Amino acid sequence: MEWLPIGIVIALAMGFNYTNGFHDAANAIATSVSTRALTPRVALGMAAVANLFGAFFGKKVADTVGKGIIDAPQGSVGLLICAAALIGAIGWNLLTWWYGLPSSSSHALIGGLGGAALAAGATVKWAGIWEKVVIPMVASPVVGIIVGYLAMTAILWLFRRAQPGKVSRGFRYAQTASAAAMAFGHGLQDASKTAGVVVLALTVGGFHTGSEVPWWVLLMSAIVISLGTYAGGWRIMRTLGRRIIHLDPPHGFAAESTAAGILYVAGMGFGAPISTTHTITSAIMGVGSTKRLSAVRWGVAGNIVGAWVFTFPGAGLAAALAFYIGNAILL
Repeated sequence: MEWLPIGIVIALAMGFNYTNGFHDAANAIATSVSTRALTPRVALGMAAVANLFGAFFGKKVADTVGKGIIDAPQGSVGLLICAAALIGAIGWNLLTWWYGLPSSSSHALIGGLGGAALAAGATVKWAGIWEKVVIPMVASPVVGIIVGYLAMTAILWLFRRAQPGKVSRGFRYAQTASAAAMAFGHGLQDASKTAGVVVLALTVGGFHTGSEVPWWVLLMSAIVISLGTYAGGWRIMRTLGRRIIHLDPPHGFAAESTAAGILYVAGMGFGAPISTTHTITSAIMGVGSTKRLSAVRWGVAGNIVGAWVFTFPGAGLAAALAFYIGNAILL
């Protein structure tokens, strides 16, 4: 098979990866910027570097996306499925970014793969999606809320006799580490998902065999998502950092540390491609609820959850439409 079709799919994958970077940049740094622990550009630069390194630790996630979601046929149809899935995911990312909704780029990609595969009559591995995607999708926000609440409760108890000013300054410094840890987890999860789609495309195109993820695929995914992260996603950053709840440095540290821990366990332990967006948003809700339940703007949270619910079908329908159009024109 010629290199042009596979080159187009890889270019689309990197386009998705770039939108993933600026769409999800807020995941790592919104709380640090909103608490003034870091300036926006310093935070973005740090997140970009941490994204770059995190990408090399997500092979299990790449394997899940590349092999555990669909069985794409060899040849032109398989490549068209990959291309349509990426077009659907890019479209969903841009739509939710425009409206400032922190939806999941991960689930947009997986929904796109499922929608394109169904349109092509290919096999969708529903058992794998249920085990590796749906269960973690539901569990990670619940865990984020509970662990975030417990982590913040522990911080409040440990520092209950300390001077608030000193505590705030100390956690402002600590947020540099927690934000970097969150960005590392974002790279581990999200750059690896794109790498998984590239490997899938290389496999169906006849350019790759075996289970290894080529080093150049990981490197390219890592660099592009880092560039996207540095570009920033200011619309979504405002939603996460300010509109859900007003955060101070201890709350920001607790939310970032909680989310980072969940990303590491899911990615390196189980190879589950969970949403960094869902994880940090739910951790912010859990941490914020220690103030009082009414402190969380649940209306904003409800709009975010609505975007989560529609991500799978929205990206899937867009991908299916892209496949039908591409099939009519090219095949």
